[in-house]
Amino acid sequence: MSVVGMHVVDAPERQRYEAVRDGKVLGFAAYQKTHELVVFTHTEVEPAMGGQGVGGALVRGALDDVRRLGLRVLPICPFVHAWMINNPEYADLDYRRPASRVTD
Repeated sequence: MSVVGMHVVDAPERQRYEAVRDGKVLGFAAYQKTHELVVFTHTEVEPAMGGQGVGGALVRGALDDVRRLGLRVLPICPFVHAWMINNPEYADLDYRRPASRVTD
């Protein structure tokens, strides 16, 4: 789900991705980053924005950035973990998932 006018930005000085609209932070996904993975520890959305798709859009934007960086994800945060289960197109980013060894 897309939230109109919202974009997701990495705020490394605060170690989190932020969902921002009109200069206001609507939610964030806190992380710790290493050279090979991003550990998502906590996700929070402004209470007034609950149920409007902000959390899902935030996680999607954060994971898209992680993929762009060529890293993997360790979803300690229950919200990020559940979101990844419900969106299997992001399963390849899960650090705990073994890499495929299938050859043709």
